[in-house]
Amino acid sequence: MSPTFQALAVRNFRVYSGGSLVSNTGTWMQRVAQDWLVLELTASGSALGITTGLQFLPFLLVTPFAGLLADRYSKRRLLVFTQGSMLVTSAILGLLAVTGVAQVWHVWVLAFLFGCGTACDTPARQSFVVEMVGRDNLPNAVGLNSASFNIGRIAGPAAAGFLIAALGSGVRATGVVILVNAASYLAVLWSLRLMRTDDLEPSAPVPRPKGAVRDGVRYISKSPLLIFVFTVAFFAGTFGLNFQMTSALMATSVFHKGAGAYGLLGTIMAIGALAGSLLAARRGFPRRLLLVLAPASFGLVEILAGLMPTYWTFAAVLPLLGICSLTMMNSLQTVVQMSVDADMRGRVMALYMMVLMGGTPFGAPVVGWVGETFGARWTLIGGGAATLLAVVVATAWLMKVEDVRPSDVHLHQVKVAA
Repeated sequence: MSPTFQALAVRNFRVYSGGSLVSNTGTWMQRVAQDWLVLELTASGSALGITTGLQFLPFLLVTPFAGLLADRYSKRRLLVFTQGSMLVTSAILGLLAVTGVAQVWHVWVLAFLFGCGTACDTPARQSFVVEMVGRDNLPNAVGLNSASFNIGRIAGPAAAGFLIAALGSGVRATGVVILVNAASYLAVLWSLRLMRTDDLEPSAPVPRPKGAVRDGVRYISKSPLLIFVFTVAFFAGTFGLNFQMTSALMATSVFHKGAGAYGLLGTIMAIGALAGSLLAARRGFPRRLLLVLAPASFGLVEILAGLMPTYWTFAAVLPLLGICSLTMMNSLQTVVQMSVDADMRGRVMALYMMVLMGGTPFGAPVVGWVGETFGARWTLIGGGAATLLAVVVATAWLMKVEDVRPSDVHLHQVKVAA
């Protein structure tokens, strides 16, 4: 089998990937539909920012404890529960919209509840990958998971934009799309049921000592490399990776386009992200230099995207932005996955996701306010500048602490203090 797809030789991962692909497509359909629903109800960038912030707030509040659950209990069983909870919340929101009774506060409440399910799901899902494929196949599996995510990101927005436009572009049209996502979670639940549990390599469950979450923080604080990764992830996640919102604002307020054109932007960007995923699947262990260049390139290209004068020139930059964003996120995640001990993986991954996505409740309303006050272009320019500044400062700190340049060294040669 080609090195790009070697993890698919593992049956459990192959089955799981099929279910995830269906669910990822549905998730991206709902993201477009939910944003369009808020804009239909309020026509407000700030309201859109609040929606995004509420959906990601649980990553700040819940994720550290969800990581402890992932270390203590069966990750497969946790995933059954979390996927089921997201199915229910999506179904409720879809029914409210289809019946025409949805109000923006309904969206906010359900976005928060959906975020709680996602926050509990993410550390279990991320740390479950190594139990399916083993440590040797992990970098390839992480890349293939990203590829699946981005295939859904290609198909989902396009399908959502087409359906919303075909059904009249109103509130009820968004409800139909959200109900499609609710049904897509059945594919993941079925894939988990089909797994051969004897083929899994679960880590030993950890006891429930006091301060288990603090132990995770302490573990990270002993590694300059992980501190670098967490710093870059925080600024990129808080200010730079708000494409769900920034694309909606660019499409509507700058280029004066409808739902179909908005969905197309997500698909175009995902084409680049898919290319980045497949490159990551072949790459294996990222090198130290890539950890600096990938987020720096992302920041520069995001600034460039904000300066594009027309809808089509903006769309032309998005594939490159997709490649840069995926390369950055995949490299950072692989560092975290490969640099920690098995009994700490759930907690450290949870803290990583908290840092990457937990700043969104603060960043998204700020980005929404920037879009309304200074114009949608500044949501991209400001996000790219914040990411770039974080990379420069974090790299200078890492060079000083380690007393070496971040040279081109394989990660598995770097010892992380436990």
